Amino acid sequence: MFDTPFAPKRCTQEAFDADEQAHHLSRWQQEYDQLGEGRFYGRLDELLLPGLQVFKEHTALALRQQCRVWAHSLWIGLPAKPVAGRIDGQALERDEVMCRPGGKDFELITPKGFDIYGIVVDREALETMAKRRGVVLDDAWPQSARHPVGQTTLQAVTVVLERLLYLSRCPLAEGLQRDLAATALLALLQTRQRAAPPPPSHAHRKAIVEVVKRHLDTHPDTPVTMDALCQLTHASRRTLQYSFTSILGISPLQFLRLTRLNRVRRALLAAEPPQTVTEIATFWGFYHLGQFARDYKRLFGEAPSQALYRH
Repeated sequence: MFDTPFAPKRCTQEAFDADEQAHHLSRWQQEYDQLGEGRFYGRLDELLLPGLQVFKEHTALALRQQCRVWAHSLWIGLPAKPVAGRIDGQALERDEVMCRPGGKDFELITPKGFDIYGIVVDREALETMAKRRGVVLDDAWPQSARHPVGQTTLQAVTVVLERLLYLSRCPLAEGLQRDLAATALLALLQTRQRAAPPPPSHAHRKAIVEVVKRHLDTHPDTPVTMDALCQLTHASRRTLQYSFTSILGISPLQFLRLTRLNRVRRALLAAEPPQTVTEIATFWGFYHLGQFARDYKRLFGEAPSQALYRH
């Protein structure tokens, strides 16, 4: 649904599947796994300008998001309200925004009913904006995933982004839109506060989680027990459990079950005849099909056959 001729690159998209939502954001590479139970709903309001992208995203259920924005850019994400989210395994504190350079993968864990504003800018365009306004950029921003900015700055920037995205009665010319977006962006980047660094044990816990992720990618159909995961990661049960709950907010076995259910859903929605639910579920390691069907319906709010037939 596109807006008036004065803002031809502003649009709104809705989705009723988490991974469908992931593909709506222009120029991003993303994959969303649904963690919360129920029917998914998502909405994306997006404004594209030369060298700039502004958006607001709503997701109704808890998600694990694998993200990558386009190369030679910088992304800043502003939660609409304080939330218990995580970026790359680091808990987001009150009045903090998130920041990641383009061309690199990062992971978000977002809670139920999550709203986030986003700004993406080409690095060359950012340098031009800063030079014109006499702003000296802080090179430390892309290096850290979290940045405290203060409530006053956060509220002021949010007002500007709302005006850009939802000003329907009196749309602005493209040049004014760029000026507003640049003002908001530079207000954030001039903030010099630093988030507390993660503890030294964070890297070790994250590495354990990554080992399990890689194992799931290479052995999708192999049932896994806690003992097997402990052997795989060379970690005790307690360390394994703590690593997952601190990095992802869920247990290792929950992670395996939810990830496989989401991959089954993607396969069902992309299936071609004569593929069946049984064939797809078995490939992803679900051999007790009755329990699989119950778990799938509890998570996604519909039977696996409904997803297959709808596709």
